[in-house]
Amino acid sequence: MAILDVPRTPPPPPPPSHAADEDHHGYRLHRRGKDHGDRDQKAAAAADDDDVLNKGVRHLCERTAGGGGVTTLPARYVLPPSQRPAPTGGISTAAACRLPVVDLARLRTTAAADDRAAALAELDAACREYGFFQVVNHGVDDAGAGVLDVARRFFDLPFAERHRWMSSDIRAPVRYGTSFNQLNDGVLCWRDFLKLVCDDIDDDGVVGAWPHDPADLREVVSAYARDSQRLFRELMEAALDALLGSNTTSAAAMLQGCAAGSQMLIANCFPACPEPELTLGMPPHSDYGLLTVLLQDQVRGLEVRDSAGRWLLVDPLPGALLVNVGDHLEIFSNGRYRSVLHRVRVNADRLRISVASLHSLPPETVVAPAPELVDGGENPRRYMDTDFAAFLSYIASAEGSHKSFLDSRRIPHPQ
Repeated sequence: MAILDVPRTPPPPPPPSHAADEDHHGYRLHRRGKDHGDRDQKAAAAADDDDVLNKGVRHLCERTAGGGGVTTLPARYVLPPSQRPAPTGGISTAAACRLPVVDLARLRTTAAADDRAAALAELDAACREYGFFQVVNHGVDDAGAGVLDVARRFFDLPFAERHRWMSSDIRAPVRYGTSFNQLNDGVLCWRDFLKLVCDDIDDDGVVGAWPHDPADLREVVSAYARDSQRLFRELMEAALDALLGSNTTSAAAMLQGCAAGSQMLIANCFPACPEPELTLGMPPHSDYGLLTVLLQDQVRGLEVRDSAGRWLLVDPLPGALLVNVGDHLEIFSNGRYRSVLHRVRVNADRLRISVASLHSLPPETVVAPAPELVDGGENPRRYMDTDFAAFLSYIASAEGSHKSFLDSRRIPHPQ
């Protein structure tokens, strides 16, 4: 996610599909086409009404439950053949990768010097080689279990209660919705979400605007948001130490920006899908910002694209939190750390719940490569300065149809 504060951000122009745009959550997307091929839509016609689909996947499934549920994927969810996930024989049997594991206890300044140095090296390697890692000994175990449970109970509420929070305003600080921007998406994602802006979390007016059903949602989510913010700052401090060393001007300024930045929680619900090989829960995207902390249940679904262009299914480590580098940390690191594409597969058997905590700097902040990482030799400046105004200008331009925002900020150098 991003140097982005959604409530203060005007909506982007309606995309014809999802190419390298940012959606209303701060994800940078790769476009998906509208050509559904020669699919027979007859069986899906009853469920393919826009008014029904715009109310979400859960509503679609509940509406058809009396007749045996959704048995054929509505056409608006069907990807072109070239963009569909490769068949695996079922997610439960697909080959999975285990991402690097970072032990937060070893990163803390109270750890033995040699042990901390080794842990910093492991964190640095994970950010350079993968752009993703799993964190253990993070200290948010109870809060994490609680927020997954309350998210699941929210999505289990009757539609009338969920619908109270549904809005077409992508700037709304509290929003229940489906897909990315269901009013503009050409191909819908098999996903519902609840977005909660967590800026000024200690302000009673912020939490007081959140849903009051389930009754413990406000208490549980605010506790998790505080824990996630604490984890984000610890990880940023460690990553900056690994990247720049301690006591540098750039690291100090970045940490100050993190303390004044924004945070958003997005609870995602991916119901069981009748034809999971034809669609995705989330399309290929990267996160426009610094770090994203992802809490997920033990149902597989997240895939990360490696440097060879292969999609690798992530095997969740029980009790771990997943963290990924965002676009702005790649820019700040002058390309040393990687903001990589990832997506979500769905399956035919099990609902999947995840909660993403998206951490950003203030939107007026200018992000540039750290001067300590630029020289006149082998490390030229690789990215232009950027801020949120530059991003908005980019997505409003024709250029936004052809490449990613991160690519648009790169400075070309002779090979």
